[in-house]
Amino acid sequence: MLLQRIITALVLASVAITAIFTLPLDYFYPFIGLIVLIAAWEWTELSSINSLFGKILFLATLTFSMLFIYSWTYILELLSVLFEFPDIKTYSGALEWLVIGPVIFWVMMMLLIRQAPEELLSLELKKRYKVFIGWFVLFSAWMFLVRLRAFYGSGAVMYFLILIWVADISAYFAGKRFGKEKLAPLISPGKTVQGMYGALLSALVCGIVLALIYGYPLMIATDFIMLSMLTVLVSIYGDLFFSLVKRKNGVKDSGSILPGHGGVLDRIDSVIAAAPFYYAGIILIGRGVFS
Repeated sequence: MLLQRIITALVLASVAITAIFTLPLDYFYPFIGLIVLIAAWEWTELSSINSLFGKILFLATLTFSMLFIYSWTYILELLSVLFEFPDIKTYSGALEWLVIGPVIFWVMMMLLIRQAPEELLSLELKKRYKVFIGWFVLFSAWMFLVRLRAFYGSGAVMYFLILIWVADISAYFAGKRFGKEKLAPLISPGKTVQGMYGALLSALVCGIVLALIYGYPLMIATDFIMLSMLTVLVSIYGDLFFSLVKRKNGVKDSGSILPGHGGVLDRIDSVIAAAPFYYAGIILIGRGVFS
């Protein structure tokens, strides 16, 4: 089982790295979109969308949302021609503000999972709210991951994924070796506080290494190290959020498409939560951080 997980992880990592560094931006958008749509199909099972029409409608809505963001510049250009907008650039940065929504959502989820896990487990949401939450978290993850590549380059995306991957591995081994205190026993009994500390320590190391490689000034280096650690913290609670959803549905995995790993949603749950938060942090630190 462990060997199967390792082989699958290596294959997935190879595909991801190849896509990040070789795909032109116009192909990177649909590549990430396809992954998100597979995860969205799995979410339909978790949100009680049982009919084929409902599943297709959910995927179509998500696809339309992604196409709208992809075409945003072209839409502005068209509007400028039709209605003589004086300055397109004034509106082109408006999408940046949308990151506030998912950041607030994930911070709230962190607090609720930490403070009120029993209430969350007993909470019964109507189907439309489950559908909206799925659309919201998947769409925002796609949007800010592709914008990270578009505005900050392949290196920024690669560091983000390395940060999540290393934290995941560190949490596993730190938990196995030192784990005593459960992090969220009602939601995911296997996760420990010591595992979380291992993940945060790995984020600290990653941040220091990158700061040294790029030769950041002390202030930027400190900000970037802090961002790395907070991003990993959000990713841990993103994992717990999806574990909560699966537990409420009485399933261990969101799917079975990935040998040894379950579904796509199981594999990218940390990325979904962390991507908007990391992107917001990069905005605050400055666009030149990866130049």
